[in-house]
Amino acid sequence: MEIQPVSAWKNRVSRVIDSKVDELKYLGFDEAEIENVWACLMRKKWKKDIDLPLHQVVEDIFHLNGHVFMSYLTMQSYQKDDLGDSISQVLNNH
Repeated sequence: MEIQPVSAWKNRVSRVIDSKVDELKYLGFDEAEIENVWACLMRKKWKKDIDLPLHQVVEDIFHLNGHVFMSYLTMQSYQKDDLGDSISQVLNNH
């Protein structure tokens, strides 16, 4: 059983990610795209680029649920808003 960092498996599991994107879109998550689903998994499930076997990566992708994905999107939205506010404040003060 081969074990690699999860980032090394990304190309091999692209069809699995596509399937998860389709499922999330079916559930009403129109924002679901390959990159943000992968980013969600990297941040919420794996926390860092840990070493896992292929079957575990596939299982984790299939088990990503809508609540976790929605939480990730919400946090990303807040972070973007905070960054935008910070930039505006800096520009307005100078």
